[in-house]
Amino acid sequence: MRAQSCRLCGSSDTRLLLEARGREFHHCSVCDLVSVPERFLLSPEAERERYLLHENSPADEGYRAWLSPLLDEVTPLVAPGAAGLDYGCGAPPVLVMMLREQGFRMEGWDLYFSPEATPLERTYDFVTCSETAEHFREPLMEFERLHRLLRPGGVLGVMTQMLADWSGFRGWHYHSDATHISFYSQRTMRWLAERFGWSVSFPREHVTVFRKP
Repeated sequence: MRAQSCRLCGSSDTRLLLEARGREFHHCSVCDLVSVPERFLLSPEAERERYLLHENSPADEGYRAWLSPLLDEVTPLVAPGAAGLDYGCGAPPVLVMMLREQGFRMEGWDLYFSPEATPLERTYDFVTCSETAEHFREPLMEFERLHRLLRPGGVLGVMTQMLADWSGFRGWHYHSDATHISFYSQRTMRWLAERFGWSVSFPREHVTVFRKP
């Protein structure tokens, strides 16, 4: 089998980790990302239809509580009223609403539901990225954009489920979603931090906080 190049670092030092549900998952020994090859990806139309099945309501206290760990780790690190962007905000943009309720000047951007380019032409004190990084087709490009969006000293909070040991990947529910194509570990997040010169911490399970110098 021909080696698959890593979606994040581009290395060809990868191995097939799992075949399941009609897809392949390849592990990179350099940056530790697990990713799905291009030929197994959904079309943008099919991906959008899948997202439309999500029922994320601002009135759903359970959903708000599920988002709160990311907010609770990011907001103490920035000044009151700071300018922020929720990258991959979805529809409706519940995280944007929650942060505005706390007095932050928030904008949202989403490839399918808020694709206007204007928010991407600005810079921010902080950026949140909740349950979005696992959908990245080109993770390096996406994180390069996130780096550009942050002002010096800015904070990037990423929430995506991670495994400490890829030997448990087969039994992990997270890869059963056909829109999940990039899977991270703390080692992957440290690779990203080194790549961009960020500091990094892992204050809660599945929450990574980066800070730009």
